[in-house]
Order: sequence, then C-alpha cells, then structure tokens
Amino acid sequence: MDTNSLPDFDSLPSVEGMPQGCAWGFFDRDGKKDLRGTLNLLTQPVVAAACAEARDGVSISLNWPLNGNRMPFPGRMQLAHKIMKLSDSGLSKSCGWDDELHFNTQASSQWDSLVHWQEQESKLAYNGIEVTHEGLSASSTSENKMPTLDHWHASGGLVARGVLIDYKAWYEAKAAAEGKTGEDAVCHPFAGHRITVEQIETVARDQGVEFRTGDVLIIRTGMIEVFEAPQPSDLAKLQTPQLSGMHGNLESAKWLWNKHFAAVASDSVAFEALMPMREDGTVVGPEELVLHPWLLSMFGMSIGELWDLQALSAHCKKVNRYSFLLTSAPLNVPGLVGSPPNALAIF
Repeated sequence: MDTNSLPDFDSLPSVEGMPQGCAWGFFDRDGKKDLRGTLNLLTQPVVAAACAEARDGVSISLNWPLNGNRMPFPGRMQLAHKIMKLSDSGLSKSCGWDDELHFNTQASSQWDSLVHWQEQESKLAYNGIEVTHEGLSASSTSENKMPTLDHWHASGGLVARGVLIDYKAWYEAKAAAEGKTGEDAVCHPFAGHRITVEQIETVARDQGVEFRTGDVLIIRTGMIEVFEAPQPSDLAKLQTPQLSGMHGNLESAKWLWNKHFAAVASDSVAFEALMPMREDGTVVGPEELVLHPWLLSMFGMSIGELWDLQALSAHCKKVNRYSFLLTSAPLNVPGLVGSPPNALAIF
C-alpha cells in the first residue's frame, strides 16, 4: 500500500447506502474482506520509521491496573481475582500457585475492536459486517470472519509511532499564564471539555509535534487521576455527566481520517466527549455517539480508552519530546471484542 497517496475523506469511493467518508472496501485485497481497518497503514516503512523513536532506553507502561477504577461503571463487573495453591487445586503436591481472572474488558485500559460499536442506522460493523453471537463464537481466528482484536496477531500486533497530545497540561499552563486561579485554572475531566481539532493542532504545535501517516493519536484529559482517587466534589460533578474528550462532530471525524491515524486512544471513558452533541448543539444520550460509529464502523479505526497516561505525561514534559515508539499486543482470543492493550511507550 502506498501510504503517500491515500484519499482524503471527501475523495473516498462512495459506498452504496452509506454516508460519504465510509471506508468499507478500501482496504480489501485479493477478493478478501479486510478485518483490520486502519492498522493496514502500518506498513514496513511506517513501522521502521516508528522504531527510530526508541533511542533513549526508556519504557513506560500505559496500562492502568485492572482494578484501578474506584468509580466502577454500572453493568460492567469489577475484577475478580482468584488465587489458588497448586496443592489445593489438585494439580500438584508441589509448592506453587495459580490464579484466575474474571473481568469486563471495558472496565480498565482497553482497546475497542471494530465490532464494539456499530453504525447505528444500518446496525453493521466495519466493512459492512453483521455481528452475530455465532460469528463471535468462532473457535479459531482463522475461522473468525468478524473484525475483532485477535486478527492483530497475524501481523505482529501494533507497532507504531505514538503521539501524546497532553491537553490537560497545555490547558493548565495556558490558564496559569492568563492569571486564572481555583477551578478556572484546572482542567477537570468532569467539566466536559470538548477538545476541538483546532485545539489539538495548537497543542501539537506547542509541543513541537508533526503528525505522520500511521501515527496513534493519544489525548490526555486527566481522567485516570480522578477515577483512581475520587473526591466528594468529583462525585458531585457526575450528577450531570459531562466527561471531557475529543469533540464528537463531523469535522473531528473528517480530520481523524485525513490525518490517516492507525488508531486513537485516550485516558477518558469514550475518547470522545460525553454526552454527545448533535451538529445543531443539542446534547443527547450516549446512544448517539458520533466518533464511535465513524471510527470503529466506517473507518475501521480502533479506539483505546482509560489508558494510564500520568507517567507518560511526566516523561514527555521532562525530555520535551511527545512522540515515541508504541507497542501493543491485545489478548489472543478468537472473537475478542475488547482487550487490555498491553501498551508500552518506548523512548
């Protein structure tokens, strides 16, 4: 694939019955329906260039503990960790231990696969695929025709150039320079900041970052810090849910495709701001998410959420460098809808 001649949003081939900008079929090759979406942008030259970012010998985990959230989400179970002596399980009389985990893949740091959220009108996932229990229950990845995370392993997982947009640090530095104090000087993730394309580009310029095809865009809002140590004032703000994230509108969707990112991620709950907002400014319920259907279903661009970006932010500020080698290997389970990212930023 020639990553230097990719079409922009308005030039993508039209897909019957779908809005302009739908990329279904774009990555298909040799008569085979594509299941990996924008990860196809990670060609050997793109990956080789990304590897050049790893030159300082510093590695930072971006994985929040599976039990890190002190504000669990309704409908999503908390981690259950069962620890067993080998002798108690009957496996062996030797001295040793086993353990078992039971958890919801959306409850901590995660990747959303391309089946997690459909285009709601057609009810189809990426590449026009109808998601079914039967399809997701395939016994092997070779039999799995759903665009799920296990397909990443055939190409060695995700190895890319990561770029941090530290919106929280930028916002608070700007507020301090303007003489703001108190809550006005803090980028609180429950204040509903709708991070625009213009702001992202401004932060990138201030950080000295230029985007490249195949980058993974990572946005920090400061949400993890609040979720792991919530204060009463934080809980009060949740009475009217307004969670910070990228502004979910058509302009944002177009920009994300036109930058040809391989994936996006954030420390926020949904990457995009909650609650969703229609183009006319009406705030609506979560069933009307904007970027989820565009990215996951129509572009095939996976979304990372609840990534722990605290140590990454501190290191980027220390060395004044906001790009790095990013590696990620989700769990290898056929039909995997979501997964811990097992993500590392390497400098």
